[in-house]
This record gives sequence, C-alpha cells and structure tokens, in this order.
Amino acid sequence: MSEIVIRHAEAADAEALQHLYAQVPVYSDTLQLPYPPATLWEDRLANASPGRFALVACIDGKLVGNLTLMVEQPWRRRHVATFGIGVATQFQGRGVGSKLMAAALELCDKWLQVIRVELTVYADNDAAIGLYKKFGFSVEGLSPSYAMRDGELVDTLHMGRIRGVRQPV
Repeated sequence: MSEIVIRHAEAADAEALQHLYAQVPVYSDTLQLPYPPATLWEDRLANASPGRFALVACIDGKLVGNLTLMVEQPWRRRHVATFGIGVATQFQGRGVGSKLMAAALELCDKWLQVIRVELTVYADNDAAIGLYKKFGFSVEGLSPSYAMRDGELVDTLHMGRIRGVRQPV
C-alpha cells in the first residue's frame, strides 16, 4: 500500500468527504445521518467554528479518511477535546485510523494545550475500541440506548485519555 499522507482538510475536499460518510459501514459507526448532502460538508469546511480542526488521510491523492478534532471553547474546558473519525470501508484495518489518531494527538499534546481527549464509541465497535486503547484511552462509562442506529437503540462507551497519565486498558 502507498504512503498515508495526513493533511488539513480544504474546501475542495467537500465532495470526497460526502462520499466517505455516505458509505453505510462508515456512517453506521458514527452519529452522522445517511445521505449527507454536499452542502453539509461545504459549510463545515467553509465555516469551521473556533477550535475545530479537520484532518484528512490520503493515499495516492485519494481521500480515504477524516478526523475532526473539536477543542472545547468554554474557559473551564479548553483543556479538553473530542473528535469524530471515519475511514473508507476498503481502507479500514490498514493503518489509516492510526495515522489520523497519531496526528490529532500530536496536535493536542504539542500545539493546542489539550490535556484531556474524550469520545463516545458504540459499545459493539470492537475495531474502534481497540484503536482507542492502542492510543492510551480507557473506558470511563457506559450509556445504554445512547443513539439510534438502523432502527435500533445502541449503547455507547465513554472513553478518555489524559496526557501524561497512564490509564488502565
């Protein structure tokens, strides 16, 4: 496989992001809705809110993954970030998610003064949970019936990582 290149998302990436999140296995494991319009991604890229950093992963110039990092804006939570991630179905399990995670955590740890990164993940998404644990995240709680997915309520795990603190896996 060719090299995975991580860069900041640009306005020209809107259509590729729409296609990424239109893949059933991708949107099914996020809080995204099916059939995202291109205008949704155009607006997100053109009008990014403060503290929002959109990264993309590309292989041979093709966008194959996205991680959007959101640093909390309230004064007492500016040391905290959360994120959403998606990897194209045919590139899952090939290191794309790991490269995106490494880049996002480098931003947090070395540039953004983020101490804590937190997330929610569907409790049955073993691949994602394994990825997060690989990067030092630990389970902090469970929310039963947290979200609707394909007509059924699903549970989520709350996971967190605190910079410099070794957490139980």
